[in-house]
Amino acid sequence: MKHGYLIDMDGVLYRGTEVIPGADDFIRQLRERRIPFRFLTNNSQRTRRDMVAKLARMGIEVEEEHIFTCAMATARFLAEQKPGGTAFVIGEGGLLTALHQNGFAVVDHEPDYVVVGEGRTFNLEMVEAAVRMIVGGAKLIATNLDPNCPTQNGLRPGCGAMVAMLETATGVKAFSVGKPSPVMMRAARKELGLTTDETTMIGDTMETDILGGVQLGFHTVLVLSGGTKREDVPHYAYRPEVVVESIAEFSDLLEQSNWCPPWYVPVTSPRGNKRTMALSRA
Repeated sequence: MKHGYLIDMDGVLYRGTEVIPGADDFIRQLRERRIPFRFLTNNSQRTRRDMVAKLARMGIEVEEEHIFTCAMATARFLAEQKPGGTAFVIGEGGLLTALHQNGFAVVDHEPDYVVVGEGRTFNLEMVEAAVRMIVGGAKLIATNLDPNCPTQNGLRPGCGAMVAMLETATGVKAFSVGKPSPVMMRAARKELGLTTDETTMIGDTMETDILGGVQLGFHTVLVLSGGTKREDVPHYAYRPEVVVESIAEFSDLLEQSNWCPPWYVPVTSPRGNKRTMALSRA
């Protein structure tokens, strides 16, 4: 049956600079079988080309079209809201590139938007400037609201932590476009050319990947190779359809069903016709 995948990256494909065993083979199989997929990341620092180069160093060969970042989603959204608009940006190359590619000018005076992404260039001077702009009428946009980011040296403050400072100082709530926002996840699904029921979200984080998938009606697969433990899952009001140790285990499930998603199994209706039935493995 027709189907495709939206796949988180950090914690699903790799941890730090190390590929997670089986991830490279899973992506190779998707490409060989012409199963559509996109990588979804809430990291706005890197451009698509940067991400392709990083994956290639790990042995995962993809093209730029396979990458969908929160920076891209944010820039496209803003271009639809205000074509040719202006933005004061707290962020790095991936976000700046995406805004330029979508017709936005980056300014430091009376912007239409203050846009915040991940980065290590965050300083108090930028905060003060952003606060003045927001109080003066600029709209506050976050590429995502992740409170922290995992690195090889441990956690560092994420976009959500930086945005929280601006929200507290101004009393203005940011509008976020990254996962689990339907703005980003619906746009990525449309790039696959699939319907909601044909789309599966694979991720390692309940609060972003799985929540976004559940809210949009996608099928959901939680991998335990990232930040979520199996004992964490029952504490949430929503749940994934499938829980696996890693992407390699999910690949094995697909092999067993000839690469048909495991929650679709042929059954016979009372009239003798074949249909599909959802199969939960969580």
